[in-house]
Amino acid sequence: MLAAITPFFLFVAFLLLLLVSLSLPIIKSIFLFQLTANSSASLLDSSASGQVRFGVWGYCTSAITVEVVGINHETAGQCSSTRLGYQFDSNVANALHVSGFSDTISRTLSAVLVLHPIACALAFLALVASLFITRRRSPHTVSRPAALTTLLVGLLAAVIATVIFLLDVIFVAVVRHKINDESHGVLGLGWGNAVWMTLGATIALWGSVVGSSMGLCGVGRRYGSKRVEGRY
Repeated sequence: MLAAITPFFLFVAFLLLLLVSLSLPIIKSIFLFQLTANSSASLLDSSASGQVRFGVWGYCTSAITVEVVGINHETAGQCSSTRLGYQFDSNVANALHVSGFSDTISRTLSAVLVLHPIACALAFLALVASLFITRRRSPHTVSRPAALTTLLVGLLAAVIATVIFLLDVIFVAVVRHKINDESHGVLGLGWGNAVWMTLGATIALWGSVVGSSMGLCGVGRRYGSKRVEGRY
């Protein structure tokens, strides 16, 4: 029965959204995208490299390596404070050895990322409701109120997660477009794992919507058959 595995879909979605919601700078291995810079100059045989990763609540810079005449100098990386909304500031510019990119990431655009924890909370509520779909006394029957609650909350979470995934893609695409136009190949942008984790959560949420819908349809059929049997 598809309704019976609805809690599994919701648990997967909740776990993925929770990890994304706690992405960098909290969990440094989960991020939306990363910018990498590798520059070199023939003068004094010098080169510099740096990397910055961006998450839902901020960014982290990697160790900055500068080499001049074969002598390496490395500056430790750092993370921004955890806050809602961030932008391309001097710390990012120094890590990437670039300038003039202050408007690449707007604080308003990055503030939209707050939808991630909202979808996570809705997925958790749907998960709790789904645990009561299958009745303990009758394992083969479905609780109509629980299935209906799971369907409504899960549907809302699925819609928001879909919007979030599209916003993540647009957010990274906008940054990529600005970077390509302004850096002339100096900076490279790579997609992070958080975008694909959001996609996986979205698919799992829509799977839970289908499962809870099947549960409600099964309840409706059984309720209708009982009414017919009661007439005769």
